[in-house]
Amino acid sequence: MYVCKAGHMAIRKARAGKKGINDNQKDTYMFDIEKCKICSMRDGLKSTEHKEQEVFQNSDDFKEKSKESYKIEAKNSELKHRHGYDVASSSGLIGIQVKGDMEMFSVNLK
Repeated sequence: MYVCKAGHMAIRKARAGKKGINDNQKDTYMFDIEKCKICSMRDGLKSTEHKEQEVFQNSDDFKEKSKESYKIEAKNSELKHRHGYDVASSSGLIGIQVKGDMEMFSVNLK
């Protein structure tokens, strides 16, 4: 079972997602709502990593990069879907590198 940062044990565990379909099943832990209502850490459970990411996402640098990212994603999608970059057709590291280089070269020519 999972224990929260305040030291309270989860009362129940549930698994979401279909078994055997894909690897996206996830566990959900449920806690006693009465304990959470009076918990002193109720508002302070956000980790420092999330706070740093939130500050970064609000920066001007991130906003400029996100405006340009659709161009890169479009090229990645073209490589994957139209040129077969998602599946290796040859064996060995050298063969895969040559295939990747040729596909990127052809996309850049277009």
